[in-house]
Amino acid sequence: MKITWLGHAAFRYDFAGKAVLIDPFLTHNPTFKGDVAEVARGVDHILLTHGHGDHIGDTVSIVKAAEAEGRTITVVANPELCYYLGGQGLTALAMMGLGGVQALDGFTVAMVRADHTSGSESPTPVYLGTPSGLIVTPTGGPGVWHLGDTDIFSDMALISEIHKPKVAIVPIGDRFTMGPRTAALAVQRFIDVETVIPCHYGTFPLLVPDASRFVAALEGHPVKVLVPKSGESVEV
Repeated sequence: MKITWLGHAAFRYDFAGKAVLIDPFLTHNPTFKGDVAEVARGVDHILLTHGHGDHIGDTVSIVKAAEAEGRTITVVANPELCYYLGGQGLTALAMMGLGGVQALDGFTVAMVRADHTSGSESPTPVYLGTPSGLIVTPTGGPGVWHLGDTDIFSDMALISEIHKPKVAIVPIGDRFTMGPRTAALAVQRFIDVETVIPCHYGTFPLLVPDASRFVAALEGHPVKVLVPKSGESVEV
């Protein structure tokens, strides 16, 4: 699988002829330097961890641009977020809830716990369901656990035991999620994977500016830490 970090918590996965976007916050993401249309080229599915604007991002515009070309992009999200997106004209929606596993074309996605909030921004905030992490497992490929926005919790160990992901994408930015030290502790104590990739940092002044403290805290631990630049791809 090729994993491309698009800045903040946005990623593209490419595997076995499939292309999936996770939390495609692009247009207003100051760390995204690419072209939205290029990033969305060939995408079959968009997966959303929760309903904040820096995670829903360009979902609606990407889906509608694909429809104008005669293509369908299916959006996977919790029910409340699917209803919300349906109100904005999206129809290819595959809703699911915490604990569920959904079989899609060439991969499965599991929706798992994340400790955070979820809702649209002002002027009239709307509750958009329970935030989640998402584990994408291609047929015959490594499972990739995008933790979403979350704090540490001990049941991360149980999620690892049940779903057996090989890669974890971990928020480290602090203020709204775990900070570097806590995120590293989550990896050391509870997240049983071979490779970790940090995210949700360096986007805005309120967040930790880089991954150096996270990397330093994991020195001596057997997990492989990959720190791609925004727009850079890694193979797992």
